[in-house]
Amino acid sequence: MQKKIFCSLFVASLICSNVFASGGKDVTTDPNDFFLKEEQAPNSLLLLPPPPTFDSIDFLRDKAIYDWGKSVRNTERGKQAYLDADSSKDNITKQFSPSFGFEISDKKTPEIYKLVTTMKEDAGDLATRSAKNHYNRIRPFSFFHEPTCRPDDEKALSTNGSYPSGHTTMGFAISLVLAEINPARQNEILKRGYEIGESRVICGYHWQSDVDAAKVMAAAVVAQLHTNTAFNQQLTKAKAEFHHLK
Repeated sequence: MQKKIFCSLFVASLICSNVFASGGKDVTTDPNDFFLKEEQAPNSLLLLPPPPTFDSIDFLRDKAIYDWGKSVRNTERGKQAYLDADSSKDNITKQFSPSFGFEISDKKTPEIYKLVTTMKEDAGDLATRSAKNHYNRIRPFSFFHEPTCRPDDEKALSTNGSYPSGHTTMGFAISLVLAEINPARQNEILKRGYEIGESRVICGYHWQSDVDAAKVMAAAVVAQLHTNTAFNQQLTKAKAEFHHLK
């Protein structure tokens, strides 16, 4: 039985790799949405190993966790995963606000808001682009031809590489920076960053190995951001703003 599963998955992977070979194109982005230039961002293709092959033990782990994710979609955890799928500026700051302990918004905390909403694409786009384009790994919902927790995103993501997870890189990187601003809440903040990655598996948009690799990229991009003058200036403003909130 296990041999048949391996064979079926391997054949499916060959078919899918041909179908999706033209995906993973770069998107045009506004340079004002970034602290880093593209050549300054960590190179995910150089830093990360290849994603698991579809006939490997690691892929069986990916599939098992994908099946678990589907099982919790109709729960409160599944509802949170649906909300986490929206990576717009106002939503990502809203989803981090409870763990941060204060509302993060352009009106209440403009300096923290600017920091988070600018760095998010350094992590979510620049730091993951090279590996995504090179491997163009098929996403779970496309591999299994199954629905996700948020169908309105499926068309756009069906031709975009899965490895590593951009949402997870963004979420975990933000959690590392927010924990630096408010270290008293670091456990709650880092847990929220972890949950954003888990939400990608629950929704069916990413494999667990995509999420695991993304945490490496999150650490790499935050380290690089700390060498950037504009980021450090904005981080100083954010810390000063937080000091006045307490």
